Amino acid sequence: MNTLLKNWLTFILLIASAQFTSAQITGKIIDADDNSPLEYATIALYSQAPKNLITGVVTNENGVFTFDKVKKGTYLLEISFIGYQAKKIENIVFTDAKKDLGILKLSIGTSLNEVVITSEKAAVVSKIDKQVFDTSKFKNSIGGSATDVIKNLPSVSVNGTGEITLRGSTGFVVLLNGKPVQGNASTILSQLPANSIEKVEVITAPSSKYDPEGKAGILNIFTKKGAADGSFAQVNVRAGFPSIEDYDNSESTKRYGIDATYNYRKNKWNLSFGANYQRNDISGRREGEVFTIINDVKTTFNSDGERSFDEENLSGRFTVDFTPDENNDFSVGFFAGKRSKDRRADILYYDNNAVQPANSNNRLYTFQYYNENLRIRTSDFALGSFDYAHKFADKSKLSTTFLYEYTLLGGPTTNRNLGYPDTSQIIQDEYNTNDNPLYGTLFQLDYEFADFSFGKLETGYQYRFLNHQGDFFYTRRNNTTGIFETVPEFTSEIDLKRTLHSGYVNLSGKKEKWEYAAGIRLEKMDRELALQAANEPNKEVLKYDYLQLYPSATFQYSLQNDTKVKAAYSRRVERTTTFKMNPFREREHSETFEQGDANLLPEFVDLVEIEISKKFEKGNSIYATAYLRNVKNLVNRVNLIYNDTILDRVYTNVGTGKSLGLEVGAQLKTSEK
Repeated sequence: MNTLLKNWLTFILLIASAQFTSAQITGKIIDADDNSPLEYATIALYSQAPKNLITGVVTNENGVFTFDKVKKGTYLLEISFIGYQAKKIENIVFTDAKKDLGILKLSIGTSLNEVVITSEKAAVVSKIDKQVFDTSKFKNSIGGSATDVIKNLPSVSVNGTGEITLRGSTGFVVLLNGKPVQGNASTILSQLPANSIEKVEVITAPSSKYDPEGKAGILNIFTKKGAADGSFAQVNVRAGFPSIEDYDNSESTKRYGIDATYNYRKNKWNLSFGANYQRNDISGRREGEVFTIINDVKTTFNSDGERSFDEENLSGRFTVDFTPDENNDFSVGFFAGKRSKDRRADILYYDNNAVQPANSNNRLYTFQYYNENLRIRTSDFALGSFDYAHKFADKSKLSTTFLYEYTLLGGPTTNRNLGYPDTSQIIQDEYNTNDNPLYGTLFQLDYEFADFSFGKLETGYQYRFLNHQGDFFYTRRNNTTGIFETVPEFTSEIDLKRTLHSGYVNLSGKKEKWEYAAGIRLEKMDRELALQAANEPNKEVLKYDYLQLYPSATFQYSLQNDTKVKAAYSRRVERTTTFKMNPFREREHSETFEQGDANLLPEFVDLVEIEISKKFEKGNSIYATAYLRNVKNLVNRVNLIYNDTILDRVYTNVGTGKSLGLEVGAQLKTSEK
């Protein structure tokens, strides 16, 4: 009897427990525009009919939410977040012990029906592997170019001639919407309008999933796309005041520009178009004091005169995004532009220039002359890209990218040495020109596995091909006949072909107070350099290849009081350029030749960073970063003496080099408005 009673009680308990079996509901909320997770989004769970609130939760730092102990049934889910359009999911039937709703996207909203709440987006967001800057905060760059935007970034400097450095080095890579470009960084940035840029990522210690090129790191520039359904148009006009100081330049500077953007987004389509024109001249002057000593004879050639720049940029762009469903994304983009930058250096080598014994002030003779130098550099370029991404049912993701790039660099240089004050006397008249077309191809395949308990695992393959051709043609006027004749020692042809294959594995995740990212990349490079001087019948072909591993690791620990400590290591490479590998002399102006090294080796870089950061109330924060950069096969420009008044600047490997730096930055909000 007792046994029968126990069996009945067990049966009743099983029936009761079956009636109260609970389901766990999970999901992830992300930004529909950039796929970043949304922390503190609110999710409310209602019964479907009648509609009664059951419970509510908020997402964690990864955008993930979880409902526990929810009974089986049919439910309604409402998702909301400040500044975003609310999302409703109806008729959700739960019959299993666990239900995963997958990734749910929220789009930025335009208005709220009852209450309008405004919030200020942080100017900079620090993540484990990068700093993300909101360019809308940089009001001083409105109407300018991307170069004006990055002037505001820490560690980035732009000098008076437009040369850009990151942590004191020109060796950095520009990514456009996550895609690397192989052309000149200044060319791209000067033709991209500031108003088209949404954000910039500064990645100084990149992980292995990024191409390892660029010893100083990466600038990743993202252009704007429509966030809400509808049309959007913007036109910006820029004008500059006359120069405060014209430095007695022959022409007054001109500064003005206009850019326009149009965006249309509807359902599955997102279209964006833009155009830009900029005129940005720079007035300037140069004063120089130079001397050489050859065989105990000292030659002094001091100088003074105009050194100005006239620059014009014209560009256009468009992107078309198509999202047929939540699992597939297609994107096509095109960006093209024309640029002309003229540098005028009209210099007087004045009358205290002298030739004398090195140890005496007794002048053997003095001389003076006037140098007219006009260097015109044009750069036409076009970038075309196609992207496709697919999300699988298990939340894994496959992404593909194809990029084609074309750049035509070139332009003539006129160099005339004239008598002074009688400038009708022609001492030397030279004309050289070059055409340097660059063709670049990139294919990339990335696979992101479904999240494991220990983190996110990513892997991928990349193919890159570069074909950079150069024809350098140098002529000098025969003062007797008046005919320009070829100068064989300065006339040459150089072609560079570089093929890269690389694959990577990267693991990242978070465990309690720890965040981590570690990986390794294997790269195979084949380089072929073909050289031919004007007076040589055959080309010389030099080949070089390597197989290199590029490890990376970053660890971050969260202390109390919103303080974080981070340590990072990244191995990088600075691949050699055609300009620095051209062994034939090229005359830029009266005083100098430029010359490269055909056997130049790539620079291999080991970078170590240590950073501490702290957040305060009202969005204020401060950080300090110390870094050590060790460079093998360091490339330097060495100055040699060609003759008494001409320097020969030669690029060559000089061994190893170390750079030690400290960066300190802060984000301070001084008022509530």
